[in-house]
Amino acid sequence: MTDSPTNYSLDADTTLDRLAKTDRLLIIQDLDGVCMGLVRDPLTRRMERRYIEAARRLDGGFYVLTNGEHIGRRGVNRIVEQAMDAAHHAGERGLYLPGLAAGGVQLQDRHGAVTHPGVSDAELAFLQAVPAKAERFLIDLLTRPPFDLTEADATALAATCVLDNPASPTVNLNPLHHRFGDVPEHYVTAQRETVAFVDGLLRQAADAGLAGAFFVHYAPNLGRGADGLERVKFADGDNAGTTDFQFMIRGAIKEVGVLVILNHYFHRLTGDWPLGESFNAREAPQSHDELLALAKKRFDPKLMPRIVGVGDTLTSYPETDGDTVRHQRGGSDRGFLTLVQELGQAFGTDNVVIYVDSSTGEVRRPGVDEARLRQATGDPARAVAALEGISDADDPLRPNLILPGGHPQYVDWFCALAERRQTLAPT
Repeated sequence: MTDSPTNYSLDADTTLDRLAKTDRLLIIQDLDGVCMGLVRDPLTRRMERRYIEAARRLDGGFYVLTNGEHIGRRGVNRIVEQAMDAAHHAGERGLYLPGLAAGGVQLQDRHGAVTHPGVSDAELAFLQAVPAKAERFLIDLLTRPPFDLTEADATALAATCVLDNPASPTVNLNPLHHRFGDVPEHYVTAQRETVAFVDGLLRQAADAGLAGAFFVHYAPNLGRGADGLERVKFADGDNAGTTDFQFMIRGAIKEVGVLVILNHYFHRLTGDWPLGESFNAREAPQSHDELLALAKKRFDPKLMPRIVGVGDTLTSYPETDGDTVRHQRGGSDRGFLTLVQELGQAFGTDNVVIYVDSSTGEVRRPGVDEARLRQATGDPARAVAALEGISDADDPLRPNLILPGGHPQYVDWFCALAERRQTLAPT
């Protein structure tokens, strides 16, 4: 597969053919925007049963890696259960989606057994109190100028915005962007106030003896600043910028989850734990270089699978400083997809990075200009222009396959791959 920035592939069939015949294949996949549409209210998410059954057929070679959660009222397990004839079928038939949630600290097998490796009871207790605080914050905010909603309206809107996830409680401002989209400055005010709110939660945690236990994940974001913290993308025109403000457990970053998943993959393959049976996101190194060095040291190159990383959240925005133009690159899938790419280069496994265009959902974000991309052969400027807001000419992350049709196209492709592998090269 080429890594040329002028040749982003749209040929899903050829990629499928190659992967179907791969001896050892490991798919690591995001969820929202990839196998189901992006929506303003997570409670309205739906997942196709055929996708769930295809994931089951790829057992051992498929894991999810999401900043959402498996459990809770807004967890993915509830969506899986809704797709079944009866909720109990998911556990009985092993149809839950295995892998890591909450950024990498919530581990689940396909029967729905969930653990939080490395997370303390005190940390989980602090997180449990966050949703109520977030709802009170939003009600107070929305009943004041410039919003001036009634108490009843503010309460209803806050209940939609606050995601009561057990390990990653989140303030999702998509409903506010929808409500105040015609007054952009109101929405930006909400973004700034929410930043102040989550910063306050970090101070409260420190006062409770949990300094350094948590961090805030902004999605989408502008990458990390010199201080190592993620940078907020404030709304600009139709672009909503950062919509999700996730209060997360320190160490819960997706790229670390790649190594946790590989550790489980190797154990299933060989019976041994290359990184130790208790290895988890809390004790793993945090930088790409350290993660890559650890993988090269501990994983047997002869057994390393071909990894397919699938995501939908990448950003790249130019920043001008005098005559110099730099790009602020971010997106919650960028880290893990970049590591998948780097592992493929380090181990010679020809890994594949797939970008799913989720811009046609209910959440406004940059999309792929498919027509321009198809006409861009041999023209770097044209190819990059087709990915404006997503990538740039100097972006080190270069997806091998782009699916402009969004999650419906990916679900079709994924189901076809599972069927072909079952016939040609089962794991």
